[in-house]
Parts: sequence; structure tokens; C-alpha cells
Amino acid sequence: MPLPAWNDPELKAGTMVRGALWLVQVIGEGKTFNKEQIRKAFPGVSQADRRIRDLRGYGWVMLTNTEDATLTAEDQRFEKAGVPVWDPAARRAATPQRAVSSKEKQDIMARDHYMCTICGISGGESYCDDSNQTAVLSVTRRTTVLPDGSEETLLVTECKRCRSGSDGSPARADEALAEIRHLDPGDQRRLLRWMERGRRGTTPLERAWNTYRRLPADAREELRSALQA
Repeated sequence: MPLPAWNDPELKAGTMVRGALWLVQVIGEGKTFNKEQIRKAFPGVSQADRRIRDLRGYGWVMLTNTEDATLTAEDQRFEKAGVPVWDPAARRAATPQRAVSSKEKQDIMARDHYMCTICGISGGESYCDDSNQTAVLSVTRRTTVLPDGSEETLLVTECKRCRSGSDGSPARADEALAEIRHLDPGDQRRLLRWMERGRRGTTPLERAWNTYRRLPADAREELRSALQA
């Protein structure tokens, strides 16, 4: 079924719905946009940018410079479409998610030691398999299936690459199992705990490394000198 045109004067829909269609039909996933573009698209509509932000409650992903350091303060990136809010039935069936506040984001990142709970990389650290790409952290909702079969949704810290679900290299279950079989029993138990929690744990060594990386350059040098003394 074709989507209604975002600027169709016959479309009986509010700014949030028109904004969703505008993102899909004009901007496109993976592309950036800014408030000036929103003002031009919706002239005379007050708080049009706020109505578009409301789409986050329906699973739409739009990144700002606080979540992606490559963006300017004026830009956002339309990362992924969520619930098709132009479909009244789909919109009614969806429960809007409350937006995560800035304080909550800071608290969650501090709880997770400013490390991705999936791969363990620190914010701003280069990936070992791609030194030209550095990790950008954000707080996302992740649903985990508990041992009793129930589901739990938690706020966790993830890097952009893990949040997208892949680094571009397909994984195979048999290869993963073979790697796990080579772990010692203690590491296998630890890995199982991570699987059950749906998030990676951290070691004191990893937390110390991440704390060191967040120090100013002069403080890093001072710390290295103290340890070498």
C-alpha cells in the first residue's frame, strides 16, 4: 500500500504524522536534517521540531551531536524509522516510550562505566578491527528474554556499531560455539551470565583502563609516571 504524501493538503493528519512521512519521503534513513529544514517544510507550524521528536516514543531513531560526535549542534541524523504512525491501527497498538532525559543518560553511562555493554569499547576509543573508526556511545532501550521466558526492557549504554546490530561481518552460530568451547570453564560461566543478563559485564582492569582514558592528557602523563616510579 503506497504511503500518503507528507504534503498532501487532503491528508488529515497532525504534524507528527506528517513529520514522519517527511523524514521517510524527503530526508531518508541515514541522512541528516536540521531545524531550518523543518521550518521550511512546515511553515507557520509552532513546535514542529518538537512534534518530530515525539516520534522517538514510537521507536524512531534520530541522533543528535550528544549521541554522535560527528554531527554539528544544529544537525540530527534520521537513523531508523519506527512504528508507521500514519497507520492509525499501528499507532494505537504501539505504546509511546518515554524519552530518556539527559540526567538519565548520564546516570546510565556512569553506571556502565562509559563502556558499551555489548562489546566493551569505551567512548572515543578506536575499534581494534578498524582503527579509523572510533566508538560513539549512546543510551538505548534493549529488551532481554529472562530465563523464565518473560521479557525485561532496560536502558543500557551501547556504541553506534553495536546499536546497528552488526559491524558488517556476518557471524555464524557454529563459529561462535567453537570459540566459546575454547574458553576455560570460568570464562564460559561468565559469558553465560552475560547472555542471561543481555548485557556485558566489566572487569576491574577494564574499568581502570576506561577511567584512565577519560583523564586529561596531563593527568594521564602524571599517572603513568607515578606507576613507573
